[in-house]
Amino acid sequence: MIDATDRALIVATQGGLPLVARPYHAIAEQLGIPAEEVMCRLQAMLASGVIRRIGAVPNHYAIGWTANGMTVWDVDDAVVDELGARIGGLDFVTHCYRRPRARPTWPYNLFAMVHGASRDECAAKAAEIRGLLGAACRGSDILYSTRILKKSGLRIGS
Repeated sequence: MIDATDRALIVATQGGLPLVARPYHAIAEQLGIPAEEVMCRLQAMLASGVIRRIGAVPNHYAIGWTANGMTVWDVDDAVVDELGARIGGLDFVTHCYRRPRARPTWPYNLFAMVHGASRDECAAKAAEIRGLLGAACRGSDILYSTRILKKSGLRIGS
């Protein structure tokens, strides 16, 4: 369970942290509590699973990544978890996950998002992934973004 201060902290941070040198101190000032308490409460909520993560959400286009490709892979089920962990650890893969197939139209069970300045750059990254998957890969494709969708998580009211 969360108390009123935790709730106020969630409301204060759910739209993003302030873009200042000391964001936790700015939130602390806004809420009227010490910065150390802000950090301890956030850590406790992360540890308990009340919140899942605190992380940056970059605007890919603003940093020059205009080609965004979801690489999809048909990987042998016996090794998909092991290989997925290796693919997810690549520095150019922003997220990687396993999903069920929807045969006969969708044979893919491993997804890995890559970004680049061009489709050729994304294809080169996909080729590197294919090399790591080796014979366990039976097929693949790259699905490129055609528009930007607004991403946001669950929001609670104050």
